[in-house]
Amino acid sequence: MSSIIKKRRGGSTYLYAATSARVEGRPRIVEQVYLGTEDEVIARLTATPGGDPGLPETAHRRFGDVAAVWGMLARLDAIAVIDSVVGGGQVSGGVSVGTYLGLAALNRVCDPRSKRAFAGWWAGTALGRITRIGAAALDHRRFWDAMDAVTVEQLEEIEAALTKRMIEVFGLDTHALILDMTNFATFIDSGNDRAPIAARGKAKQKRYDLRIVGLGLVATRDGGIPLLSRAYPGNKVDVTQFSAMIEELARRYTRALGGPGATTLTFDAGQNSEPNFTRLAALGLHFVGSVPPSDHPGLLARPAAERHLVPAYAAENLTAFETTAVVLGQRRRVILTHSVGLHTAQQAGFAQTLRKATTALDKLADTLARGGPADPAPRSRPKSTPSAPPAGWPGSSGPTSPATRPRRCA
Repeated sequence: MSSIIKKRRGGSTYLYAATSARVEGRPRIVEQVYLGTEDEVIARLTATPGGDPGLPETAHRRFGDVAAVWGMLARLDAIAVIDSVVGGGQVSGGVSVGTYLGLAALNRVCDPRSKRAFAGWWAGTALGRITRIGAAALDHRRFWDAMDAVTVEQLEEIEAALTKRMIEVFGLDTHALILDMTNFATFIDSGNDRAPIAARGKAKQKRYDLRIVGLGLVATRDGGIPLLSRAYPGNKVDVTQFSAMIEELARRYTRALGGPGATTLTFDAGQNSEPNFTRLAALGLHFVGSVPPSDHPGLLARPAAERHLVPAYAAENLTAFETTAVVLGQRRRVILTHSVGLHTAQQAGFAQTLRKATTALDKLADTLARGGPADPAPRSRPKSTPSAPPAGWPGSSGPTSPATRPRRCA
């Protein structure tokens, strides 16, 4: 086996090509060829016949993901769409508002960074060559200038124009849409009055100590492509924001979606209300919702033999039957489904909860049977009241002085 070994002599490092073999069962160096000093060997390896001192340096830049996202922005003509709405003004160095917003979106997709850290991230990518934008134009303050140039109304116009463009370019299937509404916790300071949309409310992340922002989203069933978003104050209940979302959906996309009745909107039971269902009918939107099973005990009492296997979900053993029922004041088509997998999971969860409750009750029963208190947690007793001072002492007449006043331990 051959290898290169180093030897240090007189402050210099010398390299040798050594060949090893086993001699009488032990590894030994059987041949050794001197190659030169370490510096000489490196110089010979990096030298070229033409006299060039060495190989040219290579620069490694992030390319694939940033080029793909930049190409998608170009395919949608996103920058031109944004500039057409805001007026096409330039922020710095010939860079438009649309370009800054496009770059910010690109960074969010590939590797989210703060605006202050954007220039450092940019330096490690191939975007300089792709976009021909100078690094001097990437100061974080320029991004804020570009964002401040867009009003809320213009932002809605941009979203509408871009989603229409997506429908045209990719032929999105808009016959089935999904709507969902939720909220997100923020770290906006409580005293910051420049963000009125962040408010205290029922936080779904259980972060009741933080201000939250509500967000509604409409997306295609195929691929989950977002078509409409709406941000609203965190102290607003989701059901109250539903009508505004479906009205905006109808206003923007009635023609793109194929006219009234050409699409079906699916949403959860959190949006159920008579005004919302009435508005859906007035806008000509078909819809699929859900209702709590407890609202229809008669349907739950129907025998399992009435349910039939759903062919599309035969692998999951999903069964269902169709009927009608009065839902929010009107008789509507209702489909009752039963999933064996969900039933089994819920059964196991209920059994676990029941075991915990039973264990707690058994422990309480044992404590009571021993004659102990229902709550065995130790309690501290208040200190006894000191006896009254002898007559003539300070504080012997009138109310008890603070020094002798009885105290109760917390």
